[in-house]
Amino acid sequence: MARIPFVTFLGFFSYIIRVCRASGTDIALDAKATLLHRIDSLNLLIYTCLLTLTVLTIWVFKHRRVSWLNETGLAVIYGLIVGAIIRYGGTTNEVTHIDAHPAPDSKYNLSVPPDMLWFHFPDKIQISSGEVPVPNKTYAYSFRGEIVNIEQNEIDLKATFDPEIFFNIILPPIIFHAGYCLKRKYFFRNLGAILTFAMVGTALSALVIGALMYGCVQLMPASLASSFTFLDTLYFGALISPTDPLTILAIFSQLKVDVNLYALIFGESVLNDAVALVLSGAIQNYEERYSNDGGFEITAFLGAIGDFIGIFSLSLLVGAFMGCLTALMTKFTHVREWPLLESSLFVLMSYAAFLIAEVCELTGVVAVLFCGICQAHYTYNNLSSDSRNRTKQLFELLNFLAENFIFTYIGVSMFTFPKHHFDPWFIIAGFITSTLGRAVNIYPLSFLLNLGRKPPIPMNFQHMLFFAGLRGAMSFALAIRNTVSEARQAMLTTTSLIVIATVVLQGGASTHALAYLRIPTGQGQSDENEALPYRDVRSLYQATDSGGSNGRMIVKWDKGDNEVVLPWHLNDYNEGPRNGGDKARLARLWGAVDSKLLKPLLTHARPPLTETLPAFLRPVARVLTTTHQYTQGDNTLRRTDSDSDLCIDEPQPVPTSIDPQLSVNGRNGYGHV
Repeated sequence: MARIPFVTFLGFFSYIIRVCRASGTDIALDAKATLLHRIDSLNLLIYTCLLTLTVLTIWVFKHRRVSWLNETGLAVIYGLIVGAIIRYGGTTNEVTHIDAHPAPDSKYNLSVPPDMLWFHFPDKIQISSGEVPVPNKTYAYSFRGEIVNIEQNEIDLKATFDPEIFFNIILPPIIFHAGYCLKRKYFFRNLGAILTFAMVGTALSALVIGALMYGCVQLMPASLASSFTFLDTLYFGALISPTDPLTILAIFSQLKVDVNLYALIFGESVLNDAVALVLSGAIQNYEERYSNDGGFEITAFLGAIGDFIGIFSLSLLVGAFMGCLTALMTKFTHVREWPLLESSLFVLMSYAAFLIAEVCELTGVVAVLFCGICQAHYTYNNLSSDSRNRTKQLFELLNFLAENFIFTYIGVSMFTFPKHHFDPWFIIAGFITSTLGRAVNIYPLSFLLNLGRKPPIPMNFQHMLFFAGLRGAMSFALAIRNTVSEARQAMLTTTSLIVIATVVLQGGASTHALAYLRIPTGQGQSDENEALPYRDVRSLYQATDSGGSNGRMIVKWDKGDNEVVLPWHLNDYNEGPRNGGDKARLARLWGAVDSKLLKPLLTHARPPLTETLPAFLRPVARVLTTTHQYTQGDNTLRRTDSDSDLCIDEPQPVPTSIDPQLSVNGRNGYGHV
């Protein structure tokens, strides 16, 4: 037998060593990946248990009728407790790190951190015992942020999410649900006041807070004052101005508070989130154009205003277009025969509105908000009954979980997020100025609105609007998005504390505030879509206050010739006869276009386009009109002058001041209230 050469044997032995070393490296990497997976699972389990505990506690509180603590306050408190345990409980899984320094001849601008680092391992590394051969590999490390606490462990890092998760995953279902479940009747009835509070009020509040905070910062220690510019404090004013009165609105719905007050608070909170996001972006755009020569630049200022108007308008159009496109798809296809596919199409088209706006450098929050409004107004009427129930319940569930997850995360991040900067003077100034900014938003604008508004906003309603200025998800998401500088870190800490304080304290005291302000409860309707007991009512608003009615209104029925006399006070405002004067002019104009053009085009509503469009457009009208529109009877509730004509196929509730037990006499008889 031939003898194996020694050189060949030595080469084979070296190959075996390299294979074993590589195998050992793979085993170590697998163990590291398994550990990271286990920590990720533990992190998700923590948040799942927190949400489960919150749900169970909410049930106990509702069962025991506890009103001094709300669901979002519970989520924050549980998050604070778990965050403290994670922070101070300790763990052996410390983060390994290697100190790396830029090369002396590096030409990279070190004022802005790079997006990614390539770490090159050489063939050999030098240790105390000599040189050790290692695989020649390159590892890529993505940018995470500035390191504040070097002794962080794995669970600390994993308990902190990428801020983009909030904007791309958590916020869209919350904002869409706000638009999809908007009480459009009362929203449009109070459209002028809502737009004033949400747009003018939010901008005014941001300006007041920014100016006051800048003055306060100049009185603080030089170390903090030097890190703040006026644009920084103005940005803080923009991010702390939006409100999130989720807790108060839940109590309003439970206690059936006046629907107009509900619409004012809810409508403002829906729109001021979008306004604050666009406004903060406009401030950043102004900073990019600012030459930093110490003076005010009118060109950059006008450009920022143009950005605000343009981005908001284009984002609105993107959302409305996607909502109308979904309505057309559900109207002219038979996808409703497969409710699962129909619901999937609905959800994907709605989320696509957010992504399209973000890709086009617009604001996805504005787009998905108005997409939700259009989906509710048009697409909802084309859906099958299964898809209607599924989409309503799905987004209600996603909104509940997302809202409570954010408030839980706010509590946890107070201890685990490494970028907090606690400055007591800045925090105190933030609380005071945010309160003053809310007051400037409500009281002066309410005074101006009451000069021409009928009925005016009562003073106790104004106090409740001021009290409902809770801060929430949008403020926190804007604050945590950029925490590189010391100024932004101080903003995050102050914003988190303001959110926690307003949610826990103001949210818990909302029931007592209603009683103290003597705001009546049990009068509003809990659901705008609540069915009418009298299904055959043709119109609640066609009658006029003629001399023979003695201040009463005649209601005709579809079946038979019976008439019922009802009083004029159909809402809590005692507005008098509805001749259209109490409705926003913009709402009346939109209602006319909507009922004659958009509803027949995007839904199966009557009258068909062949009856409303001019004669020369009849061929196009016939193409855009379905057989169902021709064949169905005029079985929808047709109202000639009501804000509810903005909501098709939605029977209106019986006014609370009317006794539903009406006795109806003959043709010329009257039912008495």
